[in-house]
Amino acid sequence: MTTPIRVHIEHDFDSDAATVFEALSEHENLGPVFKATIRRVCDGQTSRNGAGSTRSLKIGPLPTFEETTTVSQPNSLIEYKITKGGPLRGHWGAQRLTPNGSGGTHLDYTIGFDAPLPGMAFVIGKILTAAITRGIASLVP
Repeated sequence: MTTPIRVHIEHDFDSDAATVFEALSEHENLGPVFKATIRRVCDGQTSRNGAGSTRSLKIGPLPTFEETTTVSQPNSLIEYKITKGGPLRGHWGAQRLTPNGSGGTHLDYTIGFDAPLPGMAFVIGKILTAAITRGIASLVP
């Protein structure tokens, strides 16, 4: 998917992929990472956090929006997109997990989006990068 702004974050966890996947896929765990209030809207089609599961996010003064998991491949991939509300256009996210060679898990996290106002996507990209970089390490104990 092509979008003007890309946020790209990589992080290595000491934990195995199953532990990291479980933490990333549980919607409510992401509140501290995104500095957001997150509420589960619905469970997925075949599992609680699988494809079709939806979360509502409220970040600072931004309007509330919803993200829906579109792909959930246990221990390897989570993809999602904004499906309702929000100031962004074409927003999507992909979290790829791979072994890191030292018994842990490497996260390759990419988010793409655009915004209706000039410069807004760039600013949001910088804010997201900083928040996720700071918050992601605390996601898995």
